[in-house]
Amino acid sequence: MIRSAVTVCFIHEAKNGPFVFHGDLDGHARLAANLGFDAIELFPPVEGMDLSQIRQVLREFGLSVSAVGTGAGWVQRRWTLTDLDAIVRRQAKQFIRHIIDFSGELGAPAIVGSMQGNSGPATRGEALKWFAEALLELSEYAFEKWEMPLLYEPLNRYESNLINHLSETASWLESISARHVRILSDLFHANIEEANIAEAIRGIGSRLGHVHFADSNREAVGRGHTAMEPIIQALHDIHYHGYLSAEIFPRPTPEIAAQATIDSFRKLVHP
Repeated sequence: MIRSAVTVCFIHEAKNGPFVFHGDLDGHARLAANLGFDAIELFPPVEGMDLSQIRQVLREFGLSVSAVGTGAGWVQRRWTLTDLDAIVRRQAKQFIRHIIDFSGELGAPAIVGSMQGNSGPATRGEALKWFAEALLELSEYAFEKWEMPLLYEPLNRYESNLINHLSETASWLESISARHVRILSDLFHANIEEANIAEAIRGIGSRLGHVHFADSNREAVGRGHTAMEPIIQALHDIHYHGYLSAEIFPRPTPEIAAQATIDSFRKLVHP
């Protein structure tokens, strides 16, 4: 069954980023539960969060954690897995490993998105080599310790020059034998890069592990122009049983964005 999730970010430097809620775990978890969301997607800061508090809030409101982002490593420290400096690459891996443990404790996978970085001044070949080595090491760790995949999110061309298309991502993961990496398809990025999002999703099939539920303008689904019905049908066709998680701008307000998201989710997924 496809489930719903909404993002809650605790990174001060990302206060203008595409996250529905910022801070106030208890209050926003309560609102998410009252609206009918199944889960929350967390974006913790580098200094971390209190796991016992999170577990208590999840129990109180009957929520799960859909995934945990690693973006704080980039936003707060400028760490990436493809930095020219080997020390920075090592710091990036250590931080992602920490998030894997944090998310594993919550029964959720970790996401590698912005921390993939870019090629330059290294060559693209060098950057992809470093990235492949890191993804393999980290995904093996996640699976062996937590029996969880590692989620890799290909970004659009304006945010990364590594890999941008879903089909290219699947082929590359196959070429490096990344058995425990699953693809996160962010529908905002896919709207920029894919000629046909639904067909791209069918093409990667079981490699799909998570979906960021966003419209063409990175607002709540229904507030842009992406044709969502064919995408949802493609998800059903490949028997996707993960989350549609709203990583979107909180416009016009977080509450309205969350309500619009769950309304669209119910209309599209469970009419």
